[in-house]
Amino acid sequence: MIDLNRLTGLHKPVILASASPRRKQLLERLGMTFTVRPSTVQEESVSLLLHPELYVQTLAAHKARDIASTAEQPSLVIGADTIVVLDNSILNKPVSPEHAREMLSDLSGRTHTVYTGIALVDSATHEEITDVQQTEVTFRVLTSEEIDAYVDTGSPLDKAGAYGIQDDFGAVFVERINGCYYNVVGLPLPLLYRKLREFSRPEHSGEQS
Repeated sequence: MIDLNRLTGLHKPVILASASPRRKQLLERLGMTFTVRPSTVQEESVSLLLHPELYVQTLAAHKARDIASTAEQPSLVIGADTIVVLDNSILNKPVSPEHAREMLSDLSGRTHTVYTGIALVDSATHEEITDVQQTEVTFRVLTSEEIDAYVDTGSPLDKAGAYGIQDDFGAVFVERINGCYYNVVGLPLPLLYRKLREFSRPEHSGEQS
């Protein structure tokens, strides 16, 4: 397996500030060595009035800073946040099965945008990089029976927009996407890779050029 830490030039421990099993699996798939320390920062800490691109980057940065502030050794902390936007309204995780049904009904037969903000924070120098990826996703028309069956699995309750494109059944809701698939899962891997390489440059690593 490729050693992503070596390939990106990272020479310090990496911490993922997320409890998302999907983000953990994606980083593991890349061959990255890291530990998981979920942030306790809540979505409510950032105003929903912000533009979605700024909202997700700000929240990702808050999460990364939260963990970086208590890191026991110099580390690079990765924060991320994903939202679904429909009609200029941000859809975070549903608060109940009924809320999940409402979200899926609203998304049915329509195109929405998925935004994922990422933040890299150096716990020692407090330097940080943030960026955002967006992907357009179009749902086919869903039946009430399909929505009920999916909600009954419980899977939608921990996902922005009440669905996971990687789910066995959630995947069949998606008619097409325009952009990065991994962004819809919760972590835009090509963007993250570029930012990791950028962060390892001398001006961000504390090394002299």
